[in-house]
Amino acid sequence: MRCVIARFPFDLTRSGVLESMKGIKPEHASGESVIIGRRTYPVKQVGQVITRQDRRDFSAGEVLRAMTQLGFTCRDLAPAPAPKRVLNPVQQASAMLGAPVAA
Repeated sequence: MRCVIARFPFDLTRSGVLESMKGIKPEHASGESVIIGRRTYPVKQVGQVITRQDRRDFSAGEVLRAMTQLGFTCRDLAPAPAPKRVLNPVQQASAMLGAPVAA
């Protein structure tokens, strides 16, 4: 499959990506990631290995799009949970009684 990453065309195949990532130890994936084989790799690490370019030269979206088209499972950055508001004892009692909570 022909794709463009960082304004350069690449002919990528599923088997070619598998071969390129063979023996590469995955870094800690805290954001967007790609599952290749039985390992989960950060998107930027995969992009760096398959394109041999610096990670600053391409976006994670470009690599995600290419890996999805090749049939790899990709995971997006999970949305952060909304922070819970901590109520003081008076606010908690008011909320339990059904009274409006003061901000």
